[in-house]
Amino acid sequence: MSATLRAILAHTIRNQLRGRAVPGYAAFFFAATTGLLQFGGGPTRTLPSLASVILLVVPLVTLVIGTVGFYDGREFTELLLSHPVSRTRLFMAHYLGLVLPLGAAFAVGTGLPLVTAGLDSATWAPALLTVAGGLLLTGVFGALAILVATSVGTAARGLATALLVWLGLTVLYDGVVLMGAQAFSAYPLERPLLAAMLLNPVDLARVMVLMALDAPALLGYTGAVFQDFFGTAAGALVAAGSLALWIGVPVALAARRFRRMDF
Repeated sequence: MSATLRAILAHTIRNQLRGRAVPGYAAFFFAATTGLLQFGGGPTRTLPSLASVILLVVPLVTLVIGTVGFYDGREFTELLLSHPVSRTRLFMAHYLGLVLPLGAAFAVGTGLPLVTAGLDSATWAPALLTVAGGLLLTGVFGALAILVATSVGTAARGLATALLVWLGLTVLYDGVVLMGAQAFSAYPLERPLLAAMLLNPVDLARVMVLMALDAPALLGYTGAVFQDFFGTAAGALVAAGSLALWIGVPVALAARRFRRMDF
């Protein structure tokens, strides 16, 4: 990492930490995880509920903070670009300056209550994978947030687009898939449903966590199919590779848009 990138990244992270959003984000997950552990009957029963919270809140917060933060920092970006600074390095500083503080806040907020709750040998691996799923979603939706911000001209439209992305991937997508499954229930749907799962990072994270929790029944009537596929080493690699693509492709597209932007 070059000295220029380190300096810009450090400044971006300091700005994130000075605001209320990142500390509030950590405090929310600390309170939510602690409350679920207190009233949910221990880590084994808490983790599925915690996973549901993560799958909704992490994408929403990352999209909103990432999109709004990019628009708010345009003047600073213009100032930096008046100096001989590589746009690619500046873009990576924007992206890492978003996902690293949010990822750390999430990991601390969820990890501390889980560690202090006293995880046993049967729950530490599912708990670790639950936190890892949230971190992967932070990377995915951080990339999508910057892609939206570099593609939409105004802050209001960018924020509205980001909210539509969140609504589509967390709520509407599953509804469309469910309606399709019901409409074509007379046909074998295992492979189409597996393909549909790979096209949504939220569903991928959900499946990975539920497989670790040994709770495929929560996936409905296709739970056995998903367990047969994602429960294998090959299926886990496919899921991890798909999530990596969900990070890499939006980052590459956003970096291309950023290099061509007229600040």
